[in-house]
Amino acid sequence: MTAVSSGAGVMVTVEVDASTIRCGDQLLVGGQAFTVEDMSALPQGGKRVQFTTGEILTLRPTTVLWATRRQTPHRRDNHSTGWTPFVQPPR
Repeated sequence: MTAVSSGAGVMVTVEVDASTIRCGDQLLVGGQAFTVEDMSALPQGGKRVQFTTGEILTLRPTTVLWATRRQTPHRRDNHSTGWTPFVQPPR
C-alpha cells in the first residue's frame, strides 16, 4: 500500500474486488483514471460499476484491480481501543 498526502486525507493505493470496491475509488483502466460514482449488485457476487464519465464496468467476484482511495488518517488512542501498554513492575 502506498500513500500520498493530498488535501483533507491521504490517498492510498488498495487492491479491490467486487466485494471491497467503494464509491469514490479511482481505478486505472487502459491507462485512464475513472472515478466510481455508483454501483449495483449482480447475481453471483458481481458488481456493475458506473463511473462519473458515464462508462460502465462489470466486476466479477474473481476480478482484482488496484484503486486509489482517499482515507482520513485516524490517531490511535489507547483509551478508545481498550489497549493498555505493558509496564515493567518495579524490582
